[in-house]
Amino acid sequence: MSSLPVVAAVDGSDDSLRALDWALDAARLHDAPLRVAHVRHYAAWTQPGAPIVVPPAPDEDPVLLDARARVEAAGEVPDSEYVALDGAPGGLLPGLGAEARLLVLGSRGRGGFASLLLGSNGLTAARDAECPVVVVPQPGRQVDDAVPQEPGPRVVVGLKVDAPDDGALDLAFTEAALRGARVQVVAAYPWPVQTWTAPGELVPAGVDQDVIENETRTLAEGFLAPHRERHPGVRADPYPVPGDAAGHLVAASLDAELVVVGRHRRRLLAPTRMLGSVTHAVLLHTASPVVVVPPTPVEE
Repeated sequence: MSSLPVVAAVDGSDDSLRALDWALDAARLHDAPLRVAHVRHYAAWTQPGAPIVVPPAPDEDPVLLDARARVEAAGEVPDSEYVALDGAPGGLLPGLGAEARLLVLGSRGRGGFASLLLGSNGLTAARDAECPVVVVPQPGRQVDDAVPQEPGPRVVVGLKVDAPDDGALDLAFTEAALRGARVQVVAAYPWPVQTWTAPGELVPAGVDQDVIENETRTLAEGFLAPHRERHPGVRADPYPVPGDAAGHLVAASLDAELVVVGRHRRRLLAPTRMLGSVTHAVLLHTASPVVVVPPTPVEE
């Protein structure tokens, strides 16, 4: 059994219970323990004369009691523990990933606006946690321009051939191997290509699209080679596509097992952690669970 647990953050909302179900299945697939955490946000102050709210003990926490009952009712249960933390969820949730294989959250928790597709706590955890963060969307999310796919389970992963994310590819292959799925690799390239003229106007460049697409496919095949060697039973298909990477990933997400995207690596002029526009859009709009993978540390 893996020593690192799959961590599910719960708050009693329907979204967090869906995340708990996903985390339980993931713990079974990974043969890993399950840790269920409830971050309880109690105000540090009260109005004069108002009664002081005392959080219940962890073994009396109704949210954790309901979560335990849900897990135990699901049948075969991995090693499980239930923990309560008191404080601001946005500050504490990312820390749950310090010792976790996966951190799993619902797309919204209690207190979120009903119109939001993703709560602020999910965005914060996806941006700051040290482990991959899975966000489980609400069911029935519509996908515009969904692309017809061949039958069978798929794990979709985004690949930038000019800045490949080895951690995202590794997780995509690992999850595909566990789920008996193929890997659909979406490799977007900029199109149409434009250049600046002397007066400052953009004009189309004299570049053949087939050349760019073939070069993108060749580069993608090279980046996939070591992962295919480690997972010889996993089929991986690169899909070079023109234009917006986020749009293509969302279109491919319908009925996918998982969509895997990387988080921005810190740069000299942008030292803070960032999600990136593609990852942010995918979190907001995909129909399947999304896992955001932190960048692989750079060896010095």
